[in-house]
Amino acid sequence: MGGMAQITDRSALLRHRQRASAFFLREAVAAEVQERLAEVNRRFAAPAVVTPFPQVWADRLPHARFVADDETLDLKTGAHDLVVHDLCLHWANDPVGQLVQAGRALAPDGLLLATTFGGSTLAELRAVLTEAEVEATGGLSPRVAPMGEIRDLGNLLGRVGLALPVADSMPFDVSYPDALALMRDLRAMGEANALLGRVRRFTRRSVIGGAMARYPVRDGRAVAHFEVVTLSAWAPAPNQPKALRPGSAVRSLGDALEQARRESEG
Repeated sequence: MGGMAQITDRSALLRHRQRASAFFLREAVAAEVQERLAEVNRRFAAPAVVTPFPQVWADRLPHARFVADDETLDLKTGAHDLVVHDLCLHWANDPVGQLVQAGRALAPDGLLLATTFGGSTLAELRAVLTEAEVEATGGLSPRVAPMGEIRDLGNLLGRVGLALPVADSMPFDVSYPDALALMRDLRAMGEANALLGRVRRFTRRSVIGGAMARYPVRDGRAVAHFEVVTLSAWAPAPNQPKALRPGSAVRSLGDALEQARRESEG
């Protein structure tokens, strides 16, 4: 991988994923992606899905090529009219490289649609674990994979060389009996700590207990917030709509609004 910083322990990540048994959040995100694709009103003849869990997509895009989110994606240049990158950029050592590879796999006017966790994901859990660990040990250890803010994630698309980039986010809130049930569910989702710099021992009971005691509850339940950011862009094509160059408009917004006001009053 050259001089690129290594964040994720891929071996640990794969072990966690092999034991995964809870796919409800991925199912919900995949359903949202499916709705977005239906709104595009285009039949995709050669889709590909970059995903650690192809079973989530088997019925949604049955004719897709499913590839693992390895550092080098098993995708051929220009082979696909749709590439979905499924909720795994937060574990990538090189997220820009992942998007570049996905973009290169697109045929002209092909669509890239990537989902990833945004910066507010698990904010409550991160905060209480930090406080509990500092209190119990006097220090901090890496626990949660880095997740970008929507503006930063949107800027990634500008480095990929695709057209008409769009980034938006959607909240998914999940209710649990307590924070311990949430932590167990993260493990069942294959999202346990796989950071290369993690502490290689069991978390102290005092840290877990401290986090549970601090976790905010609503109506007696611990609510976990997941922010899912969706990035979409198109491979350039000659007949594709293009955004106007800044300053090239022939009418000002004020003139247009004034005309609309006069027409409504007349």
